[in-house]
Amino acid sequence: MAGLRDRIRKLLGRKGTAAAPINQKVGTAPSASPAADVAQQQSIPQLDGMFDSHQKVVKPQTRAATVTGQLQVQLQNRTNSSTVYAYIIAGQAINNDNAIFLLQADAKTPYYPPDPSSTGTKLGVNVSIPLGAPGNYVTAIIPQLAGGRIWFSIGAELIFKVNPGPGLVEPSIFNPGDPNHNTNFGFAEFTFNSAQVFVNISYVDFVGPPVSLTLLDTAGATQHVSGMPANGIQTIANGLTAQTQKDGRRWSSLIVNDSAGKLLRILSPNSGILLNPTWFQTYYTDYVNQVYSQYSTRPLTVNTQASFGNVNGQVGSLGNLNFGPGGLFAKPTSADIFSCSTGPFATGQNGETNTIIPRLAAAFNRSTLLLTNTVPNGEKLAQYYTNPITNHYARIVHAANLDGKGYAFPYDDVVPDGGVGQEGALFSYSPTLLTVAVGGNGAFV
Repeated sequence: MAGLRDRIRKLLGRKGTAAAPINQKVGTAPSASPAADVAQQQSIPQLDGMFDSHQKVVKPQTRAATVTGQLQVQLQNRTNSSTVYAYIIAGQAINNDNAIFLLQADAKTPYYPPDPSSTGTKLGVNVSIPLGAPGNYVTAIIPQLAGGRIWFSIGAELIFKVNPGPGLVEPSIFNPGDPNHNTNFGFAEFTFNSAQVFVNISYVDFVGPPVSLTLLDTAGATQHVSGMPANGIQTIANGLTAQTQKDGRRWSSLIVNDSAGKLLRILSPNSGILLNPTWFQTYYTDYVNQVYSQYSTRPLTVNTQASFGNVNGQVGSLGNLNFGPGGLFAKPTSADIFSCSTGPFATGQNGETNTIIPRLAAAFNRSTLLLTNTVPNGEKLAQYYTNPITNHYARIVHAANLDGKGYAFPYDDVVPDGGVGQEGALFSYSPTLLTVAVGGNGAFV
């Protein structure tokens, strides 16, 4: 079984994760509409308390959203705050010339921003969907979209602007001058087209507030990604602090507090390196040297899980891991391993190389290459992250999610044939309702 994205990429016409940043951002957001607040808020039915998640009975729909062209998205406030907003945006409105899309504050009216004449142009409408008090939900209606994100913010609205192109400017974790920088925000990624819905939670760039997913289909069957409980981000912060105390590395430096000193978000190692290039600079050096030494005397087999089948590579006299037609792989740096996209892991025109890259990058992040000479099919879940030199961020993040799932690095969907997916993604060919909850209260497996 190939990685999840490999299995559906052809169908969805996607590369990478379900949504890519559409830009970066600047500016001030319009205030929420009280009328939209009243019109859209509904209370979650309760049996065992405000955040009981097993109480809702949803009658199956007879027509799939892939047929009707519209998907219902239930946005749930499972925080302890009454100041929570949702935003649904996408890089491509499939049935509207692939225009940039934002959903307005009424949670049903599309907005396609015109091409502005200058950078940092304010949006012409309010796109902040207020979720109301803890336990409330809003049901949004969206058309078919590609490269979508469902953003949430807690305590303040987010600011989106438009640059010439047009290009949507989204909240950035990398720019301290960004007006959203001190706001608690996070997102889920999705694509909804005439074939299916695909949606995932992601920690590839950072950890924000807990987000969970539930997908209902026409037969009444549900799929669920649990996400973190309400204290999940603190659990991760504690784990990173403990790891720094153990190995002296920069794990605790990934913790970001707001201006009041309150835990705000946690950066991934790749994001930390983008902001501070010296972080983790030599972290993987010893492990990489051990791997390349081991495979100088024996072959490494990569199951491409594609038409190329199993390919063998061995370290040659020039020090590269040589897969023949599959290409040469120089020793990766720590930055290459955490990013999965630079140095020997940069994709190109060689299709065989491009199937080796995800499996090799995943094995380095999980540090399994000294435990088996066949990846990923020789790997076992219990072996992931057991070497002292590993992606401890990914290890700690997976442990903090109730079901252990969620993209913690870009190729976290690589699994052995028949293995258990780690990526925290759902998809359905006959979806009727997508539920996305923020806050982690009442989180369940």
